[in-house]
Amino acid sequence: MTIKVVRGNPTPEELAAALAVVRARAAAAAAAPPGAPVSRDSWSDPSRIAAHRLPQPGPAAWGRTYWPG
Repeated sequence: MTIKVVRGNPTPEELAAALAVVRARAAAAAAAPPGAPVSRDSWSDPSRIAAHRLPQPGPAAWGRTYWPG
């Protein structure tokens, strides 16, 4: 595996921290049994956004945009 820094000038400590994260994620992926379900981080889950109904159009819709209920 080759990793290339394309922007910025990381310190050796920053580069070592980034590589440690990449290696840990690769080791975790390699240790998972074949066919195991892939877990998603909650922040990237599309159902988090679609879980709430959008406000219906109308005169007061702008007020319900950020204040559900």
